[in-house]
Amino acid sequence: MLLKNYSNFSFECGTDEAGRGCLAGPVTAAAVILPEEFSNKILTDSKQLSEKKRMLLKPIIESDALSFGVAHIFETEIDHINILNASILGMHNAISNLKITPEFIIVDGNKFKPYKSIPHKTIIKGDSKYLSIAAASVLAKTYRDLYMDKIHEEFPMYNWKKNKGYPTKEHRAAIKKHGITKHHRKSFKLLPDQLSLNL
Repeated sequence: MLLKNYSNFSFECGTDEAGRGCLAGPVTAAAVILPEEFSNKILTDSKQLSEKKRMLLKPIIESDALSFGVAHIFETEIDHINILNASILGMHNAISNLKITPEFIIVDGNKFKPYKSIPHKTIIKGDSKYLSIAAASVLAKTYRDLYMDKIHEEFPMYNWKKNKGYPTKEHRAAIKKHGITKHHRKSFKLLPDQLSLNL
């Protein structure tokens, strides 16, 4: 059973990101403030849910949340500031997209930088412990997946519709065969050493 709040504040927001380990596409973050009375039997960490369940939850979270924000940080920025900083920047941007200023922030994982002067707490595996972080993980994942589906149309040979930019065998084989696109993260190890590219 997921917990409602970590703090005693009414406007506590949960935040999480998706796509950190991908070779292509943005890292996408979401922030969600849920009402006190919110409950949902299916909602948990997005990684434990099927795509169908995540897509089912997306409109429920959007309509039931007091406020939600989503932000993409694209590959050029990731290459410039590194993936950890890009993930934190994404979470900051998602929080700044909230219509309500949170009084407390709970963050999935163990790395975060203070956002304005709002108190925060990092929680390892927070997406499987707190409803607002789980909701943020679902929105981050679904918004990112929809974006990857869109850019798949432009570069179908990488099959991003299926692998979403993660380093699958098929994705790496396509990079070896076709080279890289504007959506690939140049600072990432795109191929194992024996298959390295001349970038």
